[in-house]
Amino acid sequence: MNFKLKLGINIDHVATIRNARGVLHPDPLKAALIAQNAGADNITAHLREDRRHISDIDIKKLVKTLRIPLNLEMAPTNEMLNIAISSKVKRVCLVPEKRKEITTEGGLDVLKNKKKIFNFVKKLKKNNIKVSIFTDPDIKQISVCSNLNVSSVEIHTGEFCDNKKNKRYEYEKLKKSAIFAKKNNLECHAGHGISYETVGRISEIKEISELNIGHFIIGEAIFVGLKKSILKMRKIIDNSRKKNFYLKSA
Repeated sequence: MNFKLKLGINIDHVATIRNARGVLHPDPLKAALIAQNAGADNITAHLREDRRHISDIDIKKLVKTLRIPLNLEMAPTNEMLNIAISSKVKRVCLVPEKRKEITTEGGLDVLKNKKKIFNFVKKLKKNNIKVSIFTDPDIKQISVCSNLNVSSVEIHTGEFCDNKKNKRYEYEKLKKSAIFAKKNNLECHAGHGISYETVGRISEIKEISELNIGHFIIGEAIFVGLKKSILKMRKIIDNSRKKNFYLKSA
């Protein structure tokens, strides 16, 4: 049985550092190539409306150069739709976006915007783009996602990772959401706020097939280097996955 959990590396904050000086260094493409060589299964980049980190040129370079998939995070707007189609990306993850937020604050409200998102997904799929939706660990939201003909959902793990008082409650929400997604023929991914301390427990949820991690890994890379921070995360994930598999098989 293949129990390997895929690992996607988000390179947004390499671009954040670059843009702080308005220069060309550090280059997000170089970070993506290091991640690729360290065994990353995909590269995630969020092209925001205000271009606060990743730029249009970054996306073009990544699509042209990478041997692994680029997972383009974007808001469901006409501008982003045109960019996704013209850049010929193969994977898109639809996320909510607020101009003043520091980072993505939660999942996309598909219940409230079902018709708009359905039409958006239809246009992406017409151009052979796999679509995922970033959602809160909420059964009602995931239920709507299952009716939108998307291939996967990415569950927001921020509440579990950041919440110190209700860890068990938030973990159970993640677990139930992942099980529900899988039962409804949705591939289940997860991400946001994941660190060395929290990735083990999340990795034990066998219905989750992919984790996308950015901020912590890029931050840790300042001290140990990008390759080492990725390899350590990969090791924790693999050990947790194997341990959980063997315990349930015993």
